Amino acid sequence: MKFAVCINHVPDTETKVKVGADGATIDRAGVNFMLNPYDEFAVEAALRLKENLGGETLAVTLGGEPHRETLRKALAMGIDKALLLKDESVRDSGSVARALADALRETGPDCILFGKQSIDYYDEQIPGMVAEFLSLPSVSVAVKIDVHDGKIICEREIEGGHEVVETRFPAVISCQKGLNEPRYPSLKGIMGAKSKPIEERLPAPHPSTTVVLGMKKPPGKAAGKIVGTDVAAVPELVRLLQEEAKVI
Repeated sequence: MKFAVCINHVPDTETKVKVGADGATIDRAGVNFMLNPYDEFAVEAALRLKENLGGETLAVTLGGEPHRETLRKALAMGIDKALLLKDESVRDSGSVARALADALRETGPDCILFGKQSIDYYDEQIPGMVAEFLSLPSVSVAVKIDVHDGKIICEREIEGGHEVVETRFPAVISCQKGLNEPRYPSLKGIMGAKSKPIEERLPAPHPSTTVVLGMKKPPGKAAGKIVGTDVAAVPELVRLLQEEAKVI
């Protein structure tokens, strides 16, 4: 069997992101990048499926030369080979999904895994779009994956509980935190990743249908207000909560 995992190269969660001079993109100067955290659950899921069912694993990403670093992280974790759809242009989710679907259609995996979302834009659109473009069943926010007699049984995280669904290969699954505990790359894995193949292709130039008009940071927090230091301040506090904050 063949298991493909689509991964993204995102700003490190501890990096202080600044808006670029154009007002519509981030300033990449001094920004550290990393493998998207949700995609680590997808990588681990692909590795476990291979261990249980046999076959091979493939990591796929779309982006520029720096994305090779993220592919190497997946290879160091244990992925067999990687595919870089090399493109420096800015694409919206639809354009990215179409390019990924084109590549995945050619490679023909039995299961395509994603993290449930990317932490840079949080739109959660691409897994479902790829499934639609490939006419495959899609299971989102999976927190458990079991395979029995060719059937895929997943638990999905929903409001107030879990939902159990069943489908068959080939399928697209997006992975939620709690599905597994991603492994750390071993020294042997890190060294071995240097010799694993990274194929490079040029993706089709699917046009974007949405444009980022502007980007800005949220306003800073307003200064706090001290209304008193003892029980005498309670009436004033209640009044402010009612009239200013309007929370009671």
